[in-house]
Amino acid sequence: MPVYYGTDRTQAPNENRLDYGSERGRRLELGRALVTVPKAHKVPNVERPWAIKVFNITLYQEAEDPDRHFTMKEIKAMTEDELLAQVRERLAASQRYKDHAFIFIHGYNTTFDYALYRTAQIAYDLKFDGAPFAYSWPSGGGLASYTYDRESSGQSEPYLKKFMEMVINKSGAKSVSIIAHSMGNQPTLQVLRDLRRSKPDHVQISQIILAAPDVDRDNFENIVAEIQGLANGVTLYAAGNDRALRVSRNFYGGIPRAGDVPATGPLILPGIDTIDVSAASTDSFSLNHSGYAENNALLTDIGALIATGTRPPKLRTPLLDEIATDRGAYWRYPAKRP
Repeated sequence: MPVYYGTDRTQAPNENRLDYGSERGRRLELGRALVTVPKAHKVPNVERPWAIKVFNITLYQEAEDPDRHFTMKEIKAMTEDELLAQVRERLAASQRYKDHAFIFIHGYNTTFDYALYRTAQIAYDLKFDGAPFAYSWPSGGGLASYTYDRESSGQSEPYLKKFMEMVINKSGAKSVSIIAHSMGNQPTLQVLRDLRRSKPDHVQISQIILAAPDVDRDNFENIVAEIQGLANGVTLYAAGNDRALRVSRNFYGGIPRAGDVPATGPLILPGIDTIDVSAASTDSFSLNHSGYAENNALLTDIGALIATGTRPPKLRTPLLDEIATDRGAYWRYPAKRP
């Protein structure tokens, strides 16, 4: 699975291949990775060697096996012209998602490699034959790196903007969807606000998918009001059992984040479809923080959303319950029966 990437990380020492670490490069670098998907792959996992780590130090790691694990077959830095030539070639051959690209922006506690593996997993499991792009800002890639990640995601904004403008304006894609996760929503929303003023008429931003956004609720509401009309639809996936957002809420003095579902209910805003995924979230990382990509039901919903744009959500995913409130309606995955 090819993944076309942009990053403002610095290159990291690696005798075997091009690699990127957690330091800030303060410039945009482009490239393409070829990610292998194992024969033993089970939707919607990212199978990687298990490891024992203490404070980001790996004490032991299982040997990598392409038959059982996602692996990096090739990674190559490219000029913009080189990258775009390969992207246009893939788009020309696309059928299922004709001339469609998506951009994935990862969240907190994510290494460069894992951002690419996650992008490949989403594309592979959706049978996405368009062009999958990943933007990887300089996350520390560790549970203890929250403060660093918060600041690092913000400083990446100008490089993410340049990357998104390249995909939207120059890739040849006629439809572009954007998937931002967790802390990756912070720079993404700022860039989308700028793009609202400059999007070319011949390119359609199809869907904006905001998964568990680790963003202040008031700030989120203000920016979302400014990006109305930028895309065909905006979808917010929120969860009440997201432990990473709970940590963030405590960090910010107990104020719920945009991706939270507190006792008062999820955030409901005009022009946004809010889906409470609390009952569908998984706990693969003991964080309940990647349900958008680690749960079959959610991934199926995202696939249908990108492919068809059907809304309201219940029309494409009938199992959702519609919840009416005095603030408007939202949708919720039903609790699993024992």
